[in-house]
Amino acid sequence: MSQLIPSTTPNRTFEDHKGAVMAVEVFPDRRRMITGSWDKTLRLWDLETGVVLKKMEGHSRAVRALAVSRDGQMIASGDAGGEIIAWHGQTGESLTQPIKADSEWISSVDFSPDGTVLATSGSNDGMTKFWCTKTWQMQGNPIKCVVYCIRYSPSGELLAIATYQNIQIYNPGTRERVASFMAHTDYNLSLAWTPNGTRLLSGGDKKDPTIREWDPLTWQQVGHPWEGHTSNISAIAIHPAGTLVASASDDKQVRLWRLSDRQNIGIFEHSSPLHSVTFSVDGRHILSGGGDKKILERVSIPDSHNATRASFMQILPITAAYHACVTGNLFTAEELLTQEIHTNANNYTSYTHRSFVMARKHAWDLALEDAIKSISIRPSSTGYISKGIALCGKGHIREARIAFDIASVFTYQDSHTNHFLLLLIKAITLFNADQHEEAMLLVKELAATCPNADIVACRVVETYLRVQLGTKASRHDEAADHFTAAVNAGALSSTFIHQIYEDLTVLFGWDLQALCLTAHQKRCQAFLLAGKPDKALEAHKYMMDTIDESAKTSCLVWSNAFKQECSAPCVANGDAALAARDFDRAIDLYSAAITLNSASSTVFANRSKARLGKMLWMEALLDAQKVIELDSFSLLGYNLKHAALHGAQRYDEAIQAFQMMLSKMDDAPDIQTRELRQQYLRPSEVEHAIRQVIDAQLENAPLRVLDTTTGLLCDREAQISGFKMSTEYKELLSSTTTRSDFHMKHIEELVRRNLQYAMLSHRWEGKEPLLQDIQGKSVYDSELDSVGGMTKLRSFCKTAHDAGYNWAWSDTCCIDKNINVELQESVNSMFVWYHHSALTIVYLSDVPPSSKSGALTKSAWNTRGWTVQEFIAPKVILFYQSNWTLYLDDRTPNHKDSVAIMQELKDATGIDRSAVVAYRPSMHGAREKLHWASTRVTTRQEDIAYSLFGIFGVRLSVDYGEKQDKALGRLLQEIVARSGDITGLDWVGKPSEFNSCLPASITSYQVPPCKLLPLPEHEMQSSVSSLREAGAVDLASHTYNTLLRNMSAPRFAAQRLHLPCIAFNVREVRRVLRPAPEVHYTYGLKADGLHDLFITTDQILVQFWLARPTEQKFVLVRPWDRSLLELPEFVEPTEFVEPSDFGDNTESEEDYGTPPSSPSDDWSSGSPVIQDVFDPESRALRLLVRLRQPFSAFLLAQQRSGEYKRIASDHDIIGQVNDVGDPMDIRTIEIL
Repeated sequence: MSQLIPSTTPNRTFEDHKGAVMAVEVFPDRRRMITGSWDKTLRLWDLETGVVLKKMEGHSRAVRALAVSRDGQMIASGDAGGEIIAWHGQTGESLTQPIKADSEWISSVDFSPDGTVLATSGSNDGMTKFWCTKTWQMQGNPIKCVVYCIRYSPSGELLAIATYQNIQIYNPGTRERVASFMAHTDYNLSLAWTPNGTRLLSGGDKKDPTIREWDPLTWQQVGHPWEGHTSNISAIAIHPAGTLVASASDDKQVRLWRLSDRQNIGIFEHSSPLHSVTFSVDGRHILSGGGDKKILERVSIPDSHNATRASFMQILPITAAYHACVTGNLFTAEELLTQEIHTNANNYTSYTHRSFVMARKHAWDLALEDAIKSISIRPSSTGYISKGIALCGKGHIREARIAFDIASVFTYQDSHTNHFLLLLIKAITLFNADQHEEAMLLVKELAATCPNADIVACRVVETYLRVQLGTKASRHDEAADHFTAAVNAGALSSTFIHQIYEDLTVLFGWDLQALCLTAHQKRCQAFLLAGKPDKALEAHKYMMDTIDESAKTSCLVWSNAFKQECSAPCVANGDAALAARDFDRAIDLYSAAITLNSASSTVFANRSKARLGKMLWMEALLDAQKVIELDSFSLLGYNLKHAALHGAQRYDEAIQAFQMMLSKMDDAPDIQTRELRQQYLRPSEVEHAIRQVIDAQLENAPLRVLDTTTGLLCDREAQISGFKMSTEYKELLSSTTTRSDFHMKHIEELVRRNLQYAMLSHRWEGKEPLLQDIQGKSVYDSELDSVGGMTKLRSFCKTAHDAGYNWAWSDTCCIDKNINVELQESVNSMFVWYHHSALTIVYLSDVPPSSKSGALTKSAWNTRGWTVQEFIAPKVILFYQSNWTLYLDDRTPNHKDSVAIMQELKDATGIDRSAVVAYRPSMHGAREKLHWASTRVTTRQEDIAYSLFGIFGVRLSVDYGEKQDKALGRLLQEIVARSGDITGLDWVGKPSEFNSCLPASITSYQVPPCKLLPLPEHEMQSSVSSLREAGAVDLASHTYNTLLRNMSAPRFAAQRLHLPCIAFNVREVRRVLRPAPEVHYTYGLKADGLHDLFITTDQILVQFWLARPTEQKFVLVRPWDRSLLELPEFVEPTEFVEPSDFGDNTESEEDYGTPPSSPSDDWSSGSPVIQDVFDPESRALRLLVRLRQPFSAFLLAQQRSGEYKRIASDHDIIGQVNDVGDPMDIRTIEIL
């Protein structure tokens, strides 16, 4: 091979950079180039004019690496500071701020073929990282290795990485390493894949400045290293046709190589070391950049096209006959060759060439005759090739194969023909003889296995044959597949195909120059005929993007006609796809129709619907606005605009669009539209309905709450205002447009979720933040740090916020105690507020972190009066330790469901779990509830009574200063007056000044209520039988029906108790003397109809007996209990609770649960209520038996005015009748 002479003169020079040109890339549109430089900038160039279109700035260090996505829509650049920037491929504007991808140096970047991922390599951190090109966030785990170059394979299935020691191949999706092999003796600097992915080329450093070729099937080296460079090979580029390779080196040279035989066919000199090289998209030019700050452009195919053509074949010499065959003038070619034969009858090549011409004319007999004549003169490969072609034309396939087999024997002797060429001609010939499968298989096998295969030649042949198959296909889908395969074969991108492979035109008459346009046009038409107009238009766009300007000009008329032909099918198929909810296809089809400029408002409306179906809100909005633009009265346009804005969460604008639609409907003249209008709701109507739900929700909520996000104290109007400003409110308002959309349950749930609140239960400790301390300030503000208790309040708000609640309430600062009305409302409603809270947080300040079980029992929180209702009323409760961690680390969502915690609570309070879990306010069984509070204390003594208002479900005035005696008296008076329950009269201790039947202090209920054992049922039956035998039926009936059944209920008003009872006159009171000084006095009592008994009291009583009478009267009374009548239960409505007392009176019983069992109202007898229904006679007899049983009695002393007062005792007074047959004194006594 002769010595190559380096070329030093470029065709063009691009100059503008102020530093070394480190990277060069060209765009798929063939018109632009992007370069990166040491001067920290990128430049976008117009390749035709050489003008800089944009100077792109943003990097703070030298730009070292560049990549352009396959579609040309994105550019990525990396610099010496480890940062990458993404740029818009059309405008050159930055898409991202600098992203730190490596601590020091970005050595290489590359886009995945589909453009969804950018791979970056940093030489300092030693990592290859992957970035999502939509979010620009790192995707998955990086690959760790010191990297110099990364390149995706054409399919994207592999990623090649050149490292310090070796070349590694990865699956980029799974990050699994597929292969690793030693390549160059030292550093591996550069990589490039062939367009078909069948070869990977690598470049080494100055210690091994060679290019090596690798087979991806085995990862073994192919052939010998390509030698010629003398220093680092910094970049490798491969010609778009896959035939040529260009390499750039620090030795200041670009070398051009022929891939088929690895020969160096050109050298281009620079004045300084080179860093980058690439081919133009059409393959005509090489562009290279280096330290001289320039980009040089040179022609990539030296010595005309014949140099490349020689690498393929030259069956016919270039003569006049040859040119006649190329132009299709076969008559002239035949004449010229006939003249050659007449001149020299033994010129076997002339007979062979004329055989080829006759085959072109389908004169098969003459072609065969000439082939045989050529072989008879001198057997040759071309002679047998011509014979094989002629025999195939005549349909003699078997004989043709023999001829081609014999031709192969001569390929080793014929310098003009090689074995690869022979097999390629054989494949074409067989195809022309309708042996399609065999021919296509042969072409594929040639490309895959032949050592000297010209890959591009195989692709050209495959492309042409695919076009022929598509043309002959019986089904349009099949034809489209063949034409698509032809377009994708990769042979249409080179401008030189018709020149390089001209012999195919000579032999078979192929029009290779029109092959590209033919394949594209036939593909478009096939898709259209197959009923896929969207695919047809995609194919059309692809064609127009890839063919050159001259081809575009030549097919302009066809292109316009084709687009018009696609319009109607696009719309029709789009409608069908939309109906089938195939939104993607519908969008594609409508988009295609719109692209054709044939879209009406209906098409835009339908595409908007499809985009709404895909939740492409902004795109749907643009279409809706186009509908309105085309038809300003389009109700559908405004409806679609509303839907798109709603989906995009631009609710205010959505509501405006909806209101505009309503106004159009209101103004519509036709009846149909006005009737349609009735289906819709005005936003004001929806707002009114929501406000009603809000008001109902807030009716049972605190008057003021803390915003857990801002820390500000808000009243109800502020809450409502905040809710109306929320996204949820606007979404609800925007989504409720028709009467069918109006779902009250949904509104109620949304309002509940947004306005639900958390309540704090705690123990006041010294100074606590008051309303005046925080009003107008955020509890989170540092200026409040000095306020006592602020840390607790902040922690409570934060805990509530973290639990998902917007609002929180604390009794310290959420009540304005200076406003009496608000104070009254708060005290009376507190139970309701706790009950309707979403969560009550109990803060145990004296329970340290990591406490063991039992710490809750010992907490002082259990001793406070207000905390009874604070853990009974809520539905959900959580206990927190002093550091605001959950008590016992119990993660149960509701500690009322925690068996361990509820057991501790029972141990501490004596309250059963059933009462804690499902309590409903009630005035019945008052004695037990009073017992719950009897050991508790409050800072203000009146609060011990006020804290029980909610538990009993009563509303009373709050009057601080009235003292416990009166506050408790008013409460107990209300209970007796409203419910008739007198169990609260069962106490031991000092009497109240409010009324002597009531205790002065809640502590009087510490002693458990008096419970006398009921008579066993079998004894009851025996006693009833005895009475019946003794003839006591009339007495029993009289007592039951006449004396007791119609007894009135107790009345309590103005501090006077009117108590129905059975009275026993006391006839004797004698003091029992004790030897020691006495604080309490014991007296023996004798009363009519009772056994004698003793009482102990701190009061000095008047002693009297028969011989020493007194004016003052004393009676022992048995308070009347109607349950003794054993009347059947009536089906009555549950006790009425005013809405203001306890929320909505329609609330289900399940909301409160089943009330806990309470002691019988007959606290005096302890008799249970019998549910069985007895006949009247039996009930009367059973009553007599019960009246015989011991009972709890009061001792009453008559006052001067005739009323009575109760004599308090330090223990229960238990009475026992002598004989129920004696007349009974049944009356109502007024007690002061």
